[in-house]
Amino acid sequence: MTKEINKKRLVTSFNNLSPELQEKVRELYPNGFSDAMMRVDKPNGDFFYAVPFETDEISYLVKIDVKIDDMSDEDDDKDYYDDDLKGADELADDNSQPEDEMSDDDIDI
Repeated sequence: MTKEINKKRLVTSFNNLSPELQEKVRELYPNGFSDAMMRVDKPNGDFFYAVPFETDEISYLVKIDVKIDDMSDEDDDKDYYDDDLKGADELADDNSQPEDEMSDDDIDI
């Protein structure tokens, strides 16, 4: 029975690795990091993305810089995305013409 070696575990940025280790990480992920990347949530609510990488002595969690689209979901909920536009009911009630017969001049904005 082989004795399992307890490897040192480190979290580090890709940029902080030596050039040799950076090259080995690139060799391990020749098609990029996206398939292996995982989100790591920190206790304070922050997070980072990382990929696993192991050497004989150390088990790394390598932080990868990721550009995040910072548009929040709240932007998707703005009025111009709403089907129920404010005042739409009043517009419909104020105009006695059918919609297909109305001109742009018939709508008060």
